[in-house]
Amino acid sequence: MFKLLQVSIVLSIGTLVTGQLPAQDWPEFRGPTAQGHATGKLPVRWSEKENVAWVVDLPGEGWSSPVIVAGKIYLTTAVKDEDKPTAQEEAAGENAPAKPKVKKSFSLRTLCLSAETGKLLWNTEVFHEPATAPNIHNKNSHASPTPIVKDGKIYVHFGHQGTGCLDLEGKVLWKHNDYPYKPVHGNGGSPCLTQDTLIFSIDGVDMQAVIGLDINTGKTRWKTDRGDKAITKPFSFGTPLVIEHEGVKQVICQGSDVVMSLDPYTGKELWRVRYKGYSQIPRPIYHDGLIYICTGYESPKLLAIKPGGTGDVTASNIVWTVVRSVPATPSPVIVGDAIYMVSDFSVMSCLDAKTGTQRWQGRLTGGFSASLIEADGKIYAMSEKGVCYVVEAGPAYKELSKNELPGRTLATPTPYGGRLFIRTDEKLFCIK
Repeated sequence: MFKLLQVSIVLSIGTLVTGQLPAQDWPEFRGPTAQGHATGKLPVRWSEKENVAWVVDLPGEGWSSPVIVAGKIYLTTAVKDEDKPTAQEEAAGENAPAKPKVKKSFSLRTLCLSAETGKLLWNTEVFHEPATAPNIHNKNSHASPTPIVKDGKIYVHFGHQGTGCLDLEGKVLWKHNDYPYKPVHGNGGSPCLTQDTLIFSIDGVDMQAVIGLDINTGKTRWKTDRGDKAITKPFSFGTPLVIEHEGVKQVICQGSDVVMSLDPYTGKELWRVRYKGYSQIPRPIYHDGLIYICTGYESPKLLAIKPGGTGDVTASNIVWTVVRSVPATPSPVIVGDAIYMVSDFSVMSCLDAKTGTQRWQGRLTGGFSASLIEADGKIYAMSEKGVCYVVEAGPAYKELSKNELPGRTLATPTPYGGRLFIRTDEKLFCIK
């Protein structure tokens, strides 16, 4: 008994000294609940020179958010292929004639790093994107969807370029690229996982569907078409959300002009709600019997929807609609009975979750793409300019801190073990 007590004391002291807390895995986009909530406390103040445990350079370009499981960080990146100089060019050195600019191809890769030190543990190519691939938006990358880690496997998704599965040592187990659809602005939406099915949305100009893959083989289990040829701008970047409502599991799959509820095991459509909006990005939220969705460009709305019924339930299941300062890109978060959201144009709002009534607004700066996360009653909002606002979740707007790092930032920060992991355009920071 005395030895057990000694061990407990030593572990407690070690935690205090390192500043780390027992870690909760963050295995997918927006964490273990897919809703942006972290357990425990996170840092509130930092800068490039303050409270940085480590910082490392990342190869390539990518806006996938880091996922962290059992002390290992997993993320994706796209490394641009470089032209190798000829022997004559090497001999000519600086006097070699300039090469004409041509579109580059990319190596689409999965990285694994140590959460403790930032050391790169392995770096594996999953796909090779040809130079003929469609152009991307200047706020996108060729590696934007966030991976999922579960039961010793890593599932990575590169949109129209394909989907893959790796083991924890970086070995590719399977690849799937049966649906090379035509995207607009590149890839973006992340997959979700339920039991033995990996689910993702396809919303390009030539195909709008939801796909379910067998996680063991990568083979298609089911494919459900959105089935609406009236959509004028069909491209979107939605991330599905698996929920259980009144004992029934459903996967909420959003695209242009429509959100669908599907049976996650068969792909059968349960119900749908229609709206006007395209290039949809924020992940749905499910809380206290309601689903909350943002409708996308050009005039985003926030809808609260009852997740039940069959067929088209647009007329009966929309509980309320908000049109003011709704995000087109960052996902909101719910804390208690309030929804917190930040618009792309830097307005943060707090709404009553039951009625949609606005409680307060606050003005930030920098433009926003990263989704909100919440920890210990605090909202973390990361701007595209590397500034993270920490705001108290409460009845009035109260800014607790404003923390700046160098570099462009579109990925959502990842909490783990009392630390915050922030990906910029070139680096990964660990904030202690």
